[in-house]
Amino acid sequence: MSTGGETARADLRGGVGWMVFGFAILALSWRMDRFETMGGTIYTAPGLVPGIFGLLLMLMGGALALRGRRGLRAGAAGEPGPLLNSRIALMLVLTLVYAALLVGRAPFLPATMVFVAAFTWAYGGESSTRRRIVTAVLSGLIAATVIVLVFERIFLVRLP
Repeated sequence: MSTGGETARADLRGGVGWMVFGFAILALSWRMDRFETMGGTIYTAPGLVPGIFGLLLMLMGGALALRGRRGLRAGAAGEPGPLLNSRIALMLVLTLVYAALLVGRAPFLPATMVFVAAFTWAYGGESSTRRRIVTAVLSGLIAATVIVLVFERIFLVRLP
């Protein structure tokens, strides 16, 4: 179990990280072509939605960092926790395997199903093994199906 100091430090580091990530998204979306020469308006610019997401990430990251700073000021100091623990490392491995090895090389539906199922199983909590497996498989199947249907039928985006 983590102490208050570890949580406060994690909030502060995580908040700063989210702010930097949000700023990068905002800056890159600002650099996108606005198609002004073709009569495009600010509301039709392709960078509008990513820019809004970047701004929101910066704001929420700031709130998280502020919470961490307040926790540290309140005297919740302690030994700093590791920057990379096994749960974060597993999340990074699962995400990178999915993004770098599966997407574009394997059919999207089964690749996404396997990714969501593996992620759900890995972080499924303390329930019984059988229940975790059933929950993971159902989560993977439902999430992958909904993602494919929403993107291909509603947004008319062909998935890899």
